[in-house]
Amino acid sequence: METMDAPLLAPGGHPDEVALTDGTTGLTYDGLVRRSRTLADALVRAGLRPGDRVATLGANSIDQVVLLHACAQAGLVLAPLSWRAAPRELAVMLEDADPVLLVADLRHQDLAARAAALLDQPPTPALMGPGGLEHEVPAIRPTSPAHEGDIGDTGDTGDAGGALLLLYTSGSSGRPKGVLLSTEACLATSEALAARFPLSADDTVLMVLPQFHVAAWNVQPLQALRVGARVVVVPDFDAGAVLATVEREGVTVMMGVPTTYQMLAAHPCFATADLSRLRLAVVGGAPVDQRLSEAWGRHGVRIWAGYGLTEAGPNVLCEPASASTSTGWLEPYPGVSVRLDDHGQVLVRSGGLFIGYWRDPEATRAAFVDGWLATGDVAEERDGRFRLRGRSSEKFISGGENVHPAEVERALRLLDAVAEAAVVGVPDERWGEVGRAFVVPTPGHDPQHEQVRRDLRAHLAGFKVPRDVVIVPALPHTATGKIDKRSLRTHADAPADAPVDPERGEEQR
Repeated sequence: METMDAPLLAPGGHPDEVALTDGTTGLTYDGLVRRSRTLADALVRAGLRPGDRVATLGANSIDQVVLLHACAQAGLVLAPLSWRAAPRELAVMLEDADPVLLVADLRHQDLAARAAALLDQPPTPALMGPGGLEHEVPAIRPTSPAHEGDIGDTGDTGDAGGALLLLYTSGSSGRPKGVLLSTEACLATSEALAARFPLSADDTVLMVLPQFHVAAWNVQPLQALRVGARVVVVPDFDAGAVLATVEREGVTVMMGVPTTYQMLAAHPCFATADLSRLRLAVVGGAPVDQRLSEAWGRHGVRIWAGYGLTEAGPNVLCEPASASTSTGWLEPYPGVSVRLDDHGQVLVRSGGLFIGYWRDPEATRAAFVDGWLATGDVAEERDGRFRLRGRSSEKFISGGENVHPAEVERALRLLDAVAEAAVVGVPDERWGEVGRAFVVPTPGHDPQHEQVRRDLRAHLAGFKVPRDVVIVPALPHTATGKIDKRSLRTHADAPADAPVDPERGEEQR
């Protein structure tokens, strides 16, 4: 098989201009094309076939951008996994994705090895970058090739093309589901974004969200590389370092979750930071409160709110260009169609929709209604604009990360000291929402708040561990025997007194 030209880059490009920099090293557009083409050829020669998955585990890096472009040229699927996940969580995703390679950076090699050790047939390990995979592709263990049943049936969504990204997000049951996005969907998302928030070759874009998030690719960075802009890759989020980077690199455009903007605004250097060249700041994942908007407004920076989900690529709704202040009313991105069903659920149709859930055709079929993606979120409509009213599922969003109570409750029940548990989301100034767990002790046990949280870290990523653990003698139940979450939320609405979790400090973001 011959590799394709660079499908994610505009023809011609800007060969001598810097495409990517991490503050210490840089890569020109010509360098990006050459490195990715060479790697794509090497992967094909090593025996990887179209549809094969290449999993990664690593901090944001230029190397991972090169690998994505190589996968696009070789017809492979990049599956970037969360380095925040526990080994057992990673093992579940690896078993599901069945990747040919598990490519880690130096810092996360041990985590990758611990996760792979839990599998009967682990993927071939490799080191990311010029000193590893780009130097030599290791001998691979053949895996199951992708076939039509792996991507399910999306209904009347047209030709989605080959898959490029496999991104894991928790389903309503709490078990991670692999969302497949095609190259064509990623390009369609970039085009829709460009129609609302255009970029030019003069822009400098900050890639600060982790590369296992869809927004790290499809909200600005891939769009930037299409027009010859410069992308500044942030390997680790540290508020002070990011503010310094924004100043030093002359960042003009960025995207983050509310926690990103809050941590930056809370840093002592924020008040005196030079943000004068930052012309566009976009936020997603959760609403931004008025105080945070005002803090950035004092720097002359308007934070533009949006709504989306991984399955939609992710962009669905954004604030109208005519809005001088945030009102909560959003309109569809250009090229995106949105309507409400009879229950007020948001339905979406666009070229950016996902192909389907990996190896879960039943969930894929359930996600679509006559070709429209059923989001599970509820909104109201007025004159073609939409205001979100809440999520119909029980999930909550903590620092831009989806947390499903069912998954946390399942982990709690694995603990010897826990007989029964229920988890709800509660407001938090820093993270937007955090978990509060109500735990019924096993007879003869006396679980303590911090011990429960420490034990959970063996099973869950840090952002999923509830901030508060409330020990109760019994949980309320409905007449049908289900836990009465509505009653629990009544008790959970009171502000929590627990301090910010040190395990969820800036290094976790």
